[in-house]
Amino acid sequence: MKEKLQKYTDEAYGMVEYAANEIGQRVPGTDGEKKFQDYLADKFREIGLQPKSEKFIFAPRSSIGGLPYAGWGGIIMAALLILATLGSQLGAGIGIALYFFAALYGVALWTWVILSVFKYKTWFDWCFKQEVSYNTYAELLPKDGKYNYTIYLTGHTDTSWTLKHSAARNNFIIIVLKIGIGAISVGLITALAVLNFVLYMMYVYMRGASPEVMDAIGKALDILYYIVVFGCPVLMVGSYMLCLYNEKNPRVASPGAMDNATGVAIAYETIKYYKENPEEAPAGCRIIAMGCGAEESGLRGSINFVRAHKNDGMLENAYHINIDSIADKEFFEVIHGDAWLCPHFDKDMTAMAFEAMKEAGIEKPGDIANPVGGCDSTPFQKAGVPSVTLAAQNPVMTDYYHTLYDVPERFEAETVGKGLDITLRLVKKIEQSRKA
Repeated sequence: MKEKLQKYTDEAYGMVEYAANEIGQRVPGTDGEKKFQDYLADKFREIGLQPKSEKFIFAPRSSIGGLPYAGWGGIIMAALLILATLGSQLGAGIGIALYFFAALYGVALWTWVILSVFKYKTWFDWCFKQEVSYNTYAELLPKDGKYNYTIYLTGHTDTSWTLKHSAARNNFIIIVLKIGIGAISVGLITALAVLNFVLYMMYVYMRGASPEVMDAIGKALDILYYIVVFGCPVLMVGSYMLCLYNEKNPRVASPGAMDNATGVAIAYETIKYYKENPEEAPAGCRIIAMGCGAEESGLRGSINFVRAHKNDGMLENAYHINIDSIADKEFFEVIHGDAWLCPHFDKDMTAMAFEAMKEAGIEKPGDIANPVGGCDSTPFQKAGVPSVTLAAQNPVMTDYYHTLYDVPERFEAETVGKGLDITLRLVKKIEQSRKA
Protein backbone atom coordinates (compact mmCIF):
# COMPACT_ATOMS: atom_id res chain seq x y z
CA MET A 1 0.00 0.00 0.00
CA LYS A 2 1.29 3.42 -0.92
CA GLU A 3 2.55 5.53 2.01
CA LYS A 4 0.37 8.32 0.68
CA LEU A 5 -2.69 6.34 1.72
CA GLN A 6 -1.70 5.92 5.36
CA LYS A 7 -3.59 8.93 6.67
CA TYR A 8 -6.69 7.86 4.76
CA THR A 9 -6.31 4.35 6.15
CA ASP A 10 -6.06 5.65 9.70
CA GLU A 11 -9.07 7.87 9.27
CA ALA A 12 -11.11 5.07 7.68
CA TYR A 13 -10.38 2.81 10.63
CA GLY A 14 -11.27 5.68 12.94
CA MET A 15 -14.65 5.95 11.23
CA VAL A 16 -15.19 2.24 11.77
CA GLU A 17 -14.32 2.59 15.45
CA TYR A 18 -16.70 5.52 15.85
CA ALA A 19 -19.55 3.68 14.14
CA ALA A 20 -19.10 0.50 16.18
CA ASN A 21 -18.05 1.87 19.56
CA GLU A 22 -19.71 5.28 19.79
CA ILE A 23 -22.90 4.75 17.79
CA GLY A 24 -23.22 0.99 18.09
CA GLN A 25 -26.07 -1.03 16.61
CA ARG A 26 -27.67 0.57 13.57
CA VAL A 27 -30.63 -1.67 12.80
CA PRO A 28 -32.57 -0.38 9.76
CA GLY A 29 -34.91 2.49 10.53
CA THR A 30 -33.51 3.16 14.03
CA ASP A 31 -31.90 6.21 15.61
CA GLY A 32 -28.53 4.42 15.42
CA GLU A 33 -28.70 4.18 11.65
CA LYS A 34 -29.74 7.84 11.38
CA LYS A 35 -26.82 8.89 13.61
CA PHE A 36 -24.35 7.20 11.28
CA GLN A 37 -26.02 8.84 8.27
CA ASP A 38 -25.70 12.24 9.97
CA TYR A 39 -22.07 11.49 10.86
CA LEU A 40 -21.33 10.66 7.22
CA ALA A 41 -23.01 13.90 6.11
CA ASP A 42 -20.79 15.85 8.53
CA LYS A 43 -17.72 14.11 7.11
CA PHE A 44 -18.70 15.22 3.61
CA ARG A 45 -19.04 18.80 4.82
CA GLU A 46 -15.58 18.64 6.40
CA ILE A 47 -14.03 18.21 2.95
CA GLY A 48 -16.20 20.84 1.29
CA LEU A 49 -18.79 18.58 -0.31
CA GLN A 50 -22.50 19.23 0.04
CA PRO A 51 -24.26 16.07 1.25
CA LYS A 52 -27.66 15.03 0.01
CA SER A 53 -29.91 12.87 2.14
CA GLU A 54 -32.83 11.20 0.41
CA LYS A 55 -35.54 9.87 2.70
CA PHE A 56 -37.49 6.74 1.85
CA ILE A 57 -40.21 4.79 3.59
CA PHE A 58 -39.76 1.06 4.01
CA ALA A 59 -40.86 -1.90 6.12
CA PRO A 60 -37.91 -3.24 8.16
CA ARG A 61 -39.59 -6.57 8.86
CA SER A 62 -40.98 -7.26 5.40
CA SER A 63 -37.93 -9.18 4.23
CA ILE A 64 -35.22 -11.12 6.06
CA GLY A 65 -35.83 -9.02 9.16
CA GLY A 66 -39.22 -10.68 9.45
CA LEU A 67 -37.99 -14.27 9.69
CA PRO A 68 -39.36 -14.59 13.26
CA TYR A 69 -42.81 -14.04 11.77
CA ALA A 70 -42.30 -17.20 9.72
CA GLY A 71 -41.61 -19.07 12.95
CA TRP A 72 -44.75 -17.74 14.60
CA GLY A 73 -46.61 -18.46 11.38
CA GLY A 74 -45.54 -22.09 11.61
CA ILE A 75 -46.84 -22.29 15.19
CA ILE A 76 -50.18 -20.76 14.22
CA MET A 77 -50.46 -23.05 11.20
CA ALA A 78 -49.72 -26.13 13.34
CA ALA A 79 -52.43 -25.09 15.78
CA LEU A 80 -54.91 -24.68 12.92
CA LEU A 81 -53.92 -28.07 11.57
CA ILE A 82 -54.47 -29.77 14.92
CA LEU A 83 -57.89 -28.11 15.24
CA ALA A 84 -58.74 -29.16 11.67
CA THR A 85 -57.77 -32.75 12.35
CA LEU A 86 -59.79 -32.91 15.54
CA GLY A 87 -62.62 -30.91 13.98
CA SER A 88 -62.90 -33.31 11.06
CA GLN A 89 -64.12 -35.91 13.56
CA LEU A 90 -67.12 -33.67 14.30
CA GLY A 91 -68.22 -33.18 10.70
CA ALA A 92 -67.08 -32.82 7.11
CA GLY A 93 -67.96 -29.13 6.90
CA ILE A 94 -65.90 -28.20 9.95
CA GLY A 95 -62.96 -30.31 8.75
CA ILE A 96 -62.94 -28.85 5.24
CA ALA A 97 -63.12 -25.27 6.51
CA LEU A 98 -60.29 -25.69 9.02
CA TYR A 99 -58.09 -27.66 6.62
CA PHE A 100 -58.68 -24.99 3.99
CA PHE A 101 -57.62 -22.16 6.31
CA ALA A 102 -54.54 -24.08 7.47
CA ALA A 103 -53.47 -24.83 3.87
CA LEU A 104 -54.24 -21.31 2.67
CA TYR A 105 -52.26 -19.85 5.58
CA GLY A 106 -49.28 -22.04 4.71
CA VAL A 107 -49.34 -21.15 1.01
CA ALA A 108 -49.62 -17.43 1.83
CA LEU A 109 -46.78 -17.68 4.35
CA TRP A 110 -44.41 -19.36 1.89
CA THR A 111 -45.40 -16.99 -0.90
CA TRP A 112 -44.23 -14.13 1.31
CA VAL A 113 -41.07 -15.99 2.41
CA ILE A 114 -40.02 -16.88 -1.14
CA LEU A 115 -40.78 -13.50 -2.71
CA SER A 116 -39.84 -11.15 0.14
CA VAL A 117 -37.30 -12.98 2.30
CA PHE A 118 -35.49 -14.88 -0.47
CA LYS A 119 -36.09 -12.64 -3.51
CA TYR A 120 -36.27 -9.23 -1.75
CA LYS A 121 -39.45 -8.16 -3.54
CA THR A 122 -41.18 -5.13 -2.06
CA TRP A 123 -44.70 -6.29 -2.95
CA PHE A 124 -45.73 -7.10 0.62
CA ASP A 125 -44.16 -4.12 2.37
CA TRP A 126 -47.58 -2.56 2.90
CA CYS A 127 -48.46 -5.43 5.25
CA PHE A 128 -45.76 -4.45 7.76
CA LYS A 129 -45.00 -1.50 9.98
CA GLN A 130 -43.32 1.33 8.08
CA GLU A 131 -40.16 3.18 9.13
CA VAL A 132 -37.91 5.86 7.65
CA SER A 133 -34.35 5.51 6.39
CA TYR A 134 -32.03 7.55 4.17
CA ASN A 135 -29.52 7.34 1.38
CA THR A 136 -26.81 9.90 2.13
CA TYR A 137 -24.35 10.83 -0.59
CA ALA A 138 -22.12 13.55 -1.99
CA GLU A 139 -20.69 14.11 -5.43
CA LEU A 140 -17.26 15.27 -6.54
CA LEU A 141 -17.18 16.95 -9.93
CA PRO A 142 -14.18 17.75 -12.14
CA LYS A 143 -12.81 21.29 -11.72
CA ASP A 144 -14.65 22.54 -14.79
CA GLY A 145 -17.88 20.91 -13.65
CA LYS A 146 -18.11 18.85 -16.84
CA TYR A 147 -18.27 15.08 -16.79
CA ASN A 148 -19.29 12.33 -19.17
CA TYR A 149 -19.59 9.40 -16.78
CA THR A 150 -20.17 8.64 -13.10
CA ILE A 151 -18.63 6.20 -10.65
CA TYR A 152 -20.70 5.28 -7.61
CA LEU A 153 -18.97 4.09 -4.44
CA THR A 154 -21.36 2.59 -1.92
CA GLY A 155 -21.44 0.93 1.47
CA HIS A 156 -24.47 0.38 3.70
CA THR A 157 -24.88 2.29 6.92
CA ASP A 158 -27.13 -0.14 8.79
CA THR A 159 -26.35 -3.31 10.73
CA SER A 160 -28.22 -6.57 10.85
CA TRP A 161 -30.54 -7.91 13.46
CA THR A 162 -28.28 -10.30 15.26
CA LEU A 163 -28.83 -13.97 15.99
CA LYS A 164 -30.55 -14.30 19.36
CA HIS A 165 -28.26 -15.68 22.06
CA SER A 166 -25.24 -14.71 19.95
CA ALA A 167 -23.47 -13.85 23.18
CA ALA A 168 -23.01 -17.60 23.60
CA ARG A 169 -19.98 -17.50 21.33
CA ASN A 170 -19.09 -21.18 21.50
CA ASN A 171 -22.60 -22.18 20.47
CA PHE A 172 -22.71 -20.33 17.14
CA ILE A 173 -22.99 -23.50 15.06
CA ILE A 174 -25.79 -24.70 17.32
CA ILE A 175 -27.61 -21.39 16.81
CA VAL A 176 -27.38 -21.74 13.03
CA LEU A 177 -28.58 -25.33 13.36
CA LYS A 178 -31.60 -24.13 15.33
CA ILE A 179 -32.50 -21.72 12.53
CA GLY A 180 -32.31 -24.61 10.05
CA ILE A 181 -34.53 -26.74 12.28
CA GLY A 182 -37.02 -23.87 12.44
CA ALA A 183 -37.17 -23.48 8.66
CA ILE A 184 -37.58 -27.24 8.13
CA SER A 185 -40.32 -27.40 10.78
CA VAL A 186 -42.33 -24.63 9.12
CA GLY A 187 -41.90 -26.34 5.77
CA LEU A 188 -43.12 -29.70 7.13
CA ILE A 189 -46.14 -28.10 8.78
CA THR A 190 -47.06 -26.43 5.48
CA ALA A 191 -46.70 -29.72 3.60
CA LEU A 192 -48.91 -31.47 6.16
CA ALA A 193 -51.55 -28.75 5.90
CA VAL A 194 -51.74 -28.92 2.11
CA LEU A 195 -51.65 -32.73 2.03
CA ASN A 196 -54.39 -33.07 4.63
CA PHE A 197 -56.59 -30.57 2.81
CA VAL A 198 -56.21 -32.32 -0.55
CA LEU A 199 -56.79 -35.82 0.84
CA TYR A 200 -59.74 -34.77 2.98
CA MET A 201 -61.37 -33.03 0.00
CA MET A 202 -60.88 -36.20 -2.04
CA TYR A 203 -62.35 -38.32 0.76
CA VAL A 204 -65.46 -36.12 1.03
CA TYR A 205 -66.14 -35.48 -2.66
CA MET A 206 -64.94 -38.68 -4.35
CA ARG A 207 -67.61 -40.98 -2.96
CA GLY A 208 -68.12 -42.44 -6.40
CA ALA A 209 -64.55 -43.71 -6.60
CA SER A 210 -63.70 -47.39 -6.27
CA PRO A 211 -63.66 -48.91 -2.77
CA GLU A 212 -59.93 -49.52 -3.13
CA VAL A 213 -59.23 -45.83 -3.77
CA MET A 214 -61.46 -44.70 -0.92
CA ASP A 215 -59.89 -47.22 1.40
CA ALA A 216 -56.39 -45.96 0.49
CA ILE A 217 -57.41 -42.35 1.11
CA GLY A 218 -59.00 -43.29 4.42
CA LYS A 219 -55.89 -45.12 5.59
CA ALA A 220 -53.71 -42.17 4.57
CA LEU A 221 -55.91 -39.82 6.57
CA ASP A 222 -55.73 -42.13 9.57
CA ILE A 223 -51.94 -42.07 9.42
CA LEU A 224 -51.91 -38.28 8.99
CA TYR A 225 -54.23 -37.96 11.99
CA TYR A 226 -51.60 -39.40 14.31
CA ILE A 227 -48.78 -37.52 12.58
CA VAL A 228 -50.61 -34.23 13.11
CA VAL A 229 -51.77 -34.87 16.67
CA PHE A 230 -48.42 -36.11 17.91
CA GLY A 231 -46.01 -34.57 15.39
CA CYS A 232 -47.28 -31.00 15.16
CA PRO A 233 -46.50 -30.17 18.81
CA VAL A 234 -42.90 -31.20 18.12
CA LEU A 235 -42.84 -29.13 14.93
CA MET A 236 -44.23 -26.16 16.87
CA VAL A 237 -41.19 -26.35 19.13
CA GLY A 238 -39.00 -26.51 16.03
CA SER A 239 -40.77 -23.49 14.52
CA TYR A 240 -40.07 -21.53 17.68
CA MET A 241 -36.36 -21.84 16.92
CA LEU A 242 -36.94 -19.55 13.94
CA CYS A 243 -38.63 -17.03 16.21
CA LEU A 244 -35.24 -16.54 17.89
CA TYR A 245 -33.58 -15.26 14.70
CA ASN A 246 -33.61 -11.57 15.57
CA GLU A 247 -32.32 -10.25 18.88
CA LYS A 248 -34.06 -7.02 19.85
CA ASN A 249 -31.84 -6.28 22.83
CA PRO A 250 -29.41 -3.53 21.69
CA ARG A 251 -26.87 -4.56 24.33
CA VAL A 252 -26.07 -7.71 22.36
CA ALA A 253 -26.92 -6.42 18.88
CA SER A 254 -24.28 -6.28 16.16
CA PRO A 255 -22.18 -3.09 16.24
CA GLY A 256 -21.42 -3.66 12.55
CA ALA A 257 -17.73 -2.81 12.34
CA MET A 258 -16.96 -5.15 9.45
CA ASP A 259 -20.52 -5.24 8.13
CA ASN A 260 -20.53 -2.54 7.04
CA ALA A 261 -18.84 0.46 8.60
CA THR A 262 -15.76 -0.59 6.63
CA GLY A 263 -17.55 -0.18 3.31
CA VAL A 264 -18.92 3.27 4.19
CA ALA A 265 -15.51 4.42 5.44
CA ILE A 266 -13.72 3.24 2.29
CA ALA A 267 -16.28 4.89 0.01
CA TYR A 268 -15.85 8.15 1.93
CA GLU A 269 -12.04 8.01 1.99
CA THR A 270 -11.96 7.33 -1.75
CA ILE A 271 -13.88 10.50 -2.57
CA LYS A 272 -11.80 12.42 -0.01
CA TYR A 273 -8.60 11.15 -1.62
CA TYR A 274 -9.63 12.50 -5.01
CA LYS A 275 -10.86 15.75 -3.47
CA GLU A 276 -7.43 16.32 -1.94
CA ASN A 277 -5.48 14.90 -4.89
CA PRO A 278 -7.39 16.21 -7.94
CA GLU A 279 -4.48 15.47 -10.25
CA GLU A 280 -5.14 11.75 -9.69
CA ALA A 281 -8.90 11.94 -10.17
CA PRO A 282 -10.27 10.21 -13.29
CA ALA A 283 -10.72 12.72 -16.08
CA GLY A 284 -14.26 13.75 -16.95
CA CYS A 285 -15.70 11.68 -14.13
CA ARG A 286 -18.25 12.53 -11.47
CA ILE A 287 -17.60 10.48 -8.32
CA ILE A 288 -20.46 9.81 -5.91
CA ALA A 289 -19.87 8.25 -2.48
CA MET A 290 -23.00 7.01 -0.79
CA GLY A 291 -24.10 5.38 2.43
CA CYS A 292 -27.09 3.23 1.50
CA GLY A 293 -29.73 2.74 4.15
CA ALA A 294 -31.64 -0.40 5.12
CA GLU A 295 -29.51 -2.89 3.21
CA GLU A 296 -30.16 -5.54 5.82
CA SER A 297 -33.90 -5.14 5.26
CA GLY A 298 -33.61 -6.43 1.72
CA LEU A 299 -31.50 -3.79 -0.10
CA ARG A 300 -34.23 -1.21 0.43
CA GLY A 301 -31.90 1.79 0.22
CA SER A 302 -30.29 0.90 -3.10
CA ILE A 303 -33.64 -0.27 -4.50
CA ASN A 304 -35.23 3.06 -3.63
CA PHE A 305 -32.27 5.00 -5.02
CA VAL A 306 -32.33 3.41 -8.47
CA ARG A 307 -36.11 3.69 -8.62
CA ALA A 308 -35.97 7.37 -7.70
CA HIS A 309 -33.33 8.17 -10.32
CA LYS A 310 -34.09 5.79 -13.18
CA ASN A 311 -35.42 8.59 -15.39
CA ASP A 312 -33.45 11.66 -14.32
CA GLY A 313 -30.05 10.83 -15.84
CA MET A 314 -28.31 9.98 -12.55
CA LEU A 315 -27.71 6.39 -13.70
CA GLU A 316 -26.64 7.12 -17.27
CA ASN A 317 -23.03 6.29 -18.25
CA ALA A 318 -22.45 5.09 -14.72
CA TYR A 319 -20.41 2.40 -12.95
CA HIS A 320 -20.97 1.06 -9.48
CA ILE A 321 -18.42 -0.20 -6.94
CA ASN A 322 -20.03 -1.63 -3.83
CA ILE A 323 -17.79 -2.23 -0.81
CA ASP A 324 -19.20 -4.62 1.77
CA SER A 325 -17.25 -6.04 4.73
CA ILE A 326 -13.49 -5.46 4.47
CA ALA A 327 -11.93 -7.10 7.53
CA ASP A 328 -10.55 -10.61 6.97
CA LYS A 329 -7.18 -10.02 5.34
CA GLU A 330 -6.85 -13.61 4.11
CA PHE A 331 -10.21 -13.57 2.36
CA PHE A 332 -10.21 -10.70 -0.13
CA GLU A 333 -12.71 -11.63 -2.80
CA VAL A 334 -14.67 -10.36 -5.74
CA ILE A 335 -18.39 -11.01 -5.45
CA HIS A 336 -19.69 -11.61 -8.95
CA GLY A 337 -23.38 -12.15 -8.15
CA ASP A 338 -26.14 -12.95 -5.66
CA ALA A 339 -27.30 -16.57 -5.74
CA TRP A 340 -30.75 -15.82 -4.30
CA LEU A 341 -31.40 -12.81 -6.51
CA CYS A 342 -30.02 -14.31 -9.73
CA PRO A 343 -28.11 -11.49 -11.46
CA HIS A 344 -24.48 -11.88 -12.39
CA PHE A 345 -22.61 -8.63 -11.97
CA ASP A 346 -20.84 -7.00 -14.89
CA LYS A 347 -18.10 -9.24 -16.34
CA ASP A 348 -15.81 -6.35 -17.22
CA MET A 349 -16.16 -4.80 -13.77
CA THR A 350 -15.51 -8.20 -12.22
CA ALA A 351 -12.39 -8.73 -14.33
CA MET A 352 -11.07 -5.27 -13.45
CA ALA A 353 -11.72 -5.93 -9.76
CA PHE A 354 -9.62 -9.10 -9.92
CA GLU A 355 -6.80 -7.17 -11.60
CA ALA A 356 -7.01 -4.42 -8.98
CA MET A 357 -6.76 -6.94 -6.15
CA LYS A 358 -3.80 -8.72 -7.69
CA GLU A 359 -1.98 -5.45 -8.29
CA ALA A 360 -2.62 -4.55 -4.64
CA GLY A 361 -0.81 -7.70 -3.56
CA ILE A 362 -3.67 -10.20 -3.24
CA GLU A 363 -2.19 -13.25 -4.96
CA LYS A 364 -5.37 -15.31 -5.25
CA PRO A 365 -8.50 -13.23 -4.78
CA GLY A 366 -11.63 -15.20 -4.02
CA ASP A 367 -14.33 -15.50 -6.68
CA ILE A 368 -17.76 -16.04 -5.12
CA ALA A 369 -21.44 -15.34 -5.43
CA ASN A 370 -23.30 -14.45 -2.25
CA PRO A 371 -24.69 -17.82 -1.17
CA VAL A 372 -27.33 -16.22 1.06
CA GLY A 373 -28.99 -12.83 0.82
CA GLY A 374 -27.81 -10.06 -1.45
CA CYS A 375 -25.74 -6.88 -1.71
CA ASP A 376 -26.30 -3.39 -3.04
CA SER A 377 -24.78 -4.24 -6.41
CA THR A 378 -27.93 -6.09 -7.44
CA PRO A 379 -30.35 -3.12 -7.77
CA PHE A 380 -27.73 -1.13 -9.68
CA GLN A 381 -26.96 -4.04 -11.99
CA LYS A 382 -30.66 -4.64 -12.65
CA ALA A 383 -31.03 -0.94 -13.44
CA GLY A 384 -28.38 -1.29 -16.15
CA VAL A 385 -25.43 0.11 -14.20
CA PRO A 386 -22.31 -2.12 -14.47
CA SER A 387 -21.59 -3.20 -10.92
CA VAL A 388 -19.34 -5.32 -8.73
CA THR A 389 -18.89 -5.88 -5.00
CA LEU A 390 -15.57 -5.96 -3.17
CA ALA A 391 -15.28 -7.88 0.09
CA ALA A 392 -12.78 -9.32 2.54
CA GLN A 393 -14.82 -11.65 4.67
CA ASN A 394 -14.57 -15.31 5.48
CA PRO A 395 -17.28 -16.84 3.25
CA VAL A 396 -17.93 -19.53 5.86
CA MET A 397 -20.36 -18.42 8.59
CA THR A 398 -18.41 -17.29 11.63
CA ASP A 399 -19.20 -16.20 15.16
CA TYR A 400 -18.75 -12.54 14.24
CA TYR A 401 -21.19 -12.58 11.32
CA HIS A 402 -24.24 -10.55 12.38
CA THR A 403 -23.37 -10.84 16.06
CA LEU A 404 -22.02 -8.61 18.83
CA TYR A 405 -18.53 -9.86 17.97
CA ASP A 406 -18.39 -7.76 14.80
CA VAL A 407 -16.05 -5.22 16.43
CA PRO A 408 -13.11 -3.20 15.06
CA GLU A 409 -10.68 -4.71 17.58
CA ARG A 410 -11.03 -8.00 15.69
CA PHE A 411 -9.22 -6.79 12.55
CA GLU A 412 -6.44 -4.45 11.50
CA ALA A 413 -6.53 -0.95 10.12
CA GLU A 414 -4.20 -2.06 7.32
CA THR A 415 -6.84 -4.47 6.04
CA VAL A 416 -9.25 -1.56 5.64
CA GLY A 417 -6.42 0.35 3.96
CA LYS A 418 -5.91 -2.52 1.54
CA GLY A 419 -9.59 -2.27 0.64
CA LEU A 420 -9.12 1.45 -0.02
CA ASP A 421 -6.08 0.75 -2.18
CA ILE A 422 -8.05 -1.79 -4.24
CA THR A 423 -10.95 0.61 -4.66
CA LEU A 424 -8.69 3.39 -5.92
CA ARG A 425 -7.05 1.00 -8.37
CA LEU A 426 -10.45 -0.12 -9.65
CA VAL A 427 -11.51 3.48 -10.22
CA LYS A 428 -8.38 3.97 -12.35
CA LYS A 429 -9.11 0.83 -14.31
CA ILE A 430 -12.60 2.08 -15.13
CA GLU A 431 -11.01 5.30 -16.41
CA GLN A 432 -8.53 3.31 -18.53
CA SER A 433 -11.29 1.12 -19.95
CA ARG A 434 -13.10 4.20 -21.24
CA LYS A 435 -9.97 5.40 -23.00
CA ALA A 436 -9.36 2.04 -24.69
